Amino acid sequence: MAAVSLGGSRAEGTHRPDSDWDFGIYYRGHFDPQTLRDIGWPGEVSELGGWSTGVFNGGAWLEIDGRRSDVHYRDLDTIDHEIDAARDGRFRIEPLMFHLAGIPSYLVLAELAGHRLLRGQLPTPDYPAALRERAPQVWWDRAERTFGYARANYAPHGALAQCAGLVGQAASQAAHAVLAARGQWVTNEKRLLTRAGLRQVDDFIAMAGPDPGVMGEMVERSWVLCSAAVREAADA
Repeated sequence: MAAVSLGGSRAEGTHRPDSDWDFGIYYRGHFDPQTLRDIGWPGEVSELGGWSTGVFNGGAWLEIDGRRSDVHYRDLDTIDHEIDAARDGRFRIEPLMFHLAGIPSYLVLAELAGHRLLRGQLPTPDYPAALRERAPQVWWDRAERTFGYARANYAPHGALAQCAGLVGQAASQAAHAVLAARGQWVTNEKRLLTRAGLRQVDDFIAMAGPDPGVMGEMVERSWVLCSAAVREAADA
């Protein structure tokens, strides 16, 4: 283990009294999760690769001295690779449970930019200019396709659940585009729409019903809001 950090709202100072504690365990070469289990805190500890095969490769949900705590494993070799890739404007979007838009591989750099170091040494990357130039278009292309699929395949047939789900996903993709254009890191989706100024999508979804015309209006209003926000961020 090379370093330990405190992340999330606790590190940012935006936490609520009931907020979880988020910790990052940084290692190079090898980390054995059994060392975490052996401490004896109640909870669930995954193996490496237990959560995904990408940058978010595992962790634990624990209760530490009565506090709900999330622990994330972070491979420093992977982080070195992602720092180099981000400087060239390259990244991947990986699927991860509980994330509508998926996660960008530069998420591990975002964590480093906003953490509080508890032990060891870690880099603190700036938001690369090449990433700020390329990432907005990648995210907005995805959002456009997602809106388009909802508009063409679900709204006309009254498939409300699928249509609303895709609008929520597209809005999250658009929010990533907005924040990337601003050069602002994203570590999760909890405040994603709020930070991007897209919270009004909630109202559009709440007003929707099974009528195809109403659903089509939900898609169109959400698209207009998101496209305007992306243009404004790009032009700023």
